[in-house]
Amino acid sequence: MNALRNKVSLIGRLGAQPELVTFESGRTLARFSIATNEGYKDKSGKWQEQTQWHNIVAWGNTASLVGKILNKGQEVIVQGRLVNKSYETKSGEKRFSTEIEMNEFLAIGAKNDG
Repeated sequence: MNALRNKVSLIGRLGAQPELVTFESGRTLARFSIATNEGYKDKSGKWQEQTQWHNIVAWGNTASLVGKILNKGQEVIVQGRLVNKSYETKSGEKRFSTEIEMNEFLAIGAKNDG
């Protein structure tokens, strides 16, 4: 049951080319964002579309695969867990962020899709 406690699945399109970083230890990190769209009817009955942006991070072999397979505009299914972080700006202001630590993905469209 623990696997169901913090699990996220999203289908969206990459907003930019993934950024890859390889650390001195040899560990690889990939960062990218995806956009998900949701349709709804407003008060006047017209269909509206709302876009949500999600920050995704991947580590190790998953990160390496991201760099080889995913491109800006490509549709992808992402599965992982939510990670909440807090940090302090240079001016001392406390900020919060939420990202998805991805452990699996599936590219839906072609590599040059979008």
